[in-house]
Amino acid sequence: MRTIAHLSDLHFGRVDPEVLEALVADLVTVAPSLVVISGDLVQRARRRHFRAARAFLERLPASWLVVPGNHDIPAYNLLARFTMPFRNYRHYITADLNPFVCDDEIAVLGINTARPLIFNFAHGRISRQQIASIEAVFGSVAPSVFKVLVTHHPFLPPPDKPGGKVLLGRARLALPALEACGVDLLLAGHFHRGYAGDLTEHHSHLDRSILVAHAATATSTRLRDEPNGYNLITVAPPVVTFEERVWTGQRFAGSERSAYSRTPWGWQAVAGAVGF
Repeated sequence: MRTIAHLSDLHFGRVDPEVLEALVADLVTVAPSLVVISGDLVQRARRRHFRAARAFLERLPASWLVVPGNHDIPAYNLLARFTMPFRNYRHYITADLNPFVCDDEIAVLGINTARPLIFNFAHGRISRQQIASIEAVFGSVAPSVFKVLVTHHPFLPPPDKPGGKVLLGRARLALPALEACGVDLLLAGHFHRGYAGDLTEHHSHLDRSILVAHAATATSTRLRDEPNGYNLITVAPPVVTFEERVWTGQRFAGSERSAYSRTPWGWQAVAGAVGF
């Protein structure tokens, strides 16, 4: 069994200190096997923001894997954005923009979808080279290993706005590769909304179901009609359980929960589990 604490959109530079301290305390209590952060560690890609983010990472009670988001590249310093967009991220966080960890139970691959050179750099995109890399990396992993792909920008829209959000560029091009190499779970953020589901709910042409979990903003004051929160994911084959842990005003506590079981026909919701 493995547990993943899935955080996103921390936005250091716009963090609520009380929420931050409660988050660290809650992570110590739940003791995840791995902490995954799906981008936007900082608000404005400034060095002081990254220093604060690095200090947070060093307090985590488990190893961590992180990918950059669009806020982790400069917004207003055009020279820096076009010539060295990930300089501060590489210096303070990690030089690896596409990290990978794997053991005999779980494999987690992060892909950098932040694109400083596109017109609206808040939007993300996956490249053909990255798609090939996903196939190569996960294709070398045993079929019995649970495979997780982490991006900042999502493949699946919020359930209440199925056509009202811009999704990851070239997502449809990547879907056959995700099917072929056996990806089980997609983790993302960007919308500051917590929700889980099956990729086939939006991409009905898929032959193989793939689970999806999106995290709300874990610590930022940039809320979007829901409290700070993160996902606690338990992988205990053949069942995967998602618990949304939310800020109550005093602490983080378990909220809604959903569970899925892997069957020969794909992932099936476990009866009696409550969806996000």
